[in-house]
Amino acid sequence: MKTETVTVVRIYVREGERLLERVVTYLHDEARIAGLTVLRGIEGFAEDGTMRQAWLVDLSLDLPLVIEFYDAPERVEQVLHSLVRRFPLGHVIRWQAERLPAGVG
Repeated sequence: MKTETVTVVRIYVREGERLLERVVTYLHDEARIAGLTVLRGIEGFAEDGTMRQAWLVDLSLDLPLVIEFYDAPERVEQVLHSLVRRFPLGHVIRWQAERLPAGVG
């Protein structure tokens, strides 16, 4: 089975930073990356050490969010340069992965 090398990127933000919609819109409409998912955390903390969590009785508007996307390594490199110039992103990680062909399995 032939695979394709891709770079996966995770961007960690918080709801209160109001970055989610702008970053996702950029990645979809302008950068046109291959795939994207947003994950909403129920608990987490960052460098400042402040714990943010959601409980059944809470309606938190500052929970952790993960914007994860992938594309060809050279495309990701271009997109990341643009992202860090446009948005105040604090925590970004990336790694290489192998993408299976669509419909495998």
